[in-house]
Amino acid sequence: MDARGGGRRAGPALRADVGALAAPCGRRHQIMLFGKISRQLCGLKKLPWSYDSRYFWGWLNAVFNKVDYERIRDVGPDRAASEWLLRCGAMVRYHGQERWQNDYNNLPTGPLNKYKIQAIDATDSCIMSIGFDHMEGLQHVEKIRLCKCHYIEDDCLERLGQLENLQKSMLEMEIISCGNVTDRGIIALHHLRKLKYLLLSDLPGIRDKENLVQAFKTALPSLELKLDLK
Repeated sequence: MDARGGGRRAGPALRADVGALAAPCGRRHQIMLFGKISRQLCGLKKLPWSYDSRYFWGWLNAVFNKVDYERIRDVGPDRAASEWLLRCGAMVRYHGQERWQNDYNNLPTGPLNKYKIQAIDATDSCIMSIGFDHMEGLQHVEKIRLCKCHYIEDDCLERLGQLENLQKSMLEMEIISCGNVTDRGIIALHHLRKLKYLLLSDLPGIRDKENLVQAFKTALPSLELKLDLK
């Protein structure tokens, strides 16, 4: 889901469809409905921008990011996180596979322990801080790409740096064109002690590149830090 796009004010029919997500029905039906609505709404992103559309997208993105802790218990953290990420327009790749999963309704099924998220590409997605509890149980994530994520802020990166599982597994990270990220959020990533590669590009909120370089050189001396900042 691209949070940048505009759209018409939500009409009764659209609100009724989204509201149906909360109605009593089978879990599988709810999930398929969520994916269907997500794809339909992506088609609205090129419509004219307005205050009403901005309010609507903010509300909808918050709905898509809401954490369902019962769902995490039922299907496991990797499946629940996959559903969250794809619902928000991101992609995932599972351990041992080359293909990226980008279709919410075609996520693979099988034993809960079979599919482990190894990489996340959140380009143009609407993931935001309220959804990051989905990441807590992920134990195999090695790479995360955050590109043009307009809801990613320092709090999100600080949360990532605090997750013990990611501290043990993360090897590569790319942060590109995320306008709400500042030095504070980037420095928090030094807690990812196994990080080997970090790309920072087009981040206007970064003010002190030299301080960042020194901070990572001290905390993660083996890190390859690539900067493309003005």
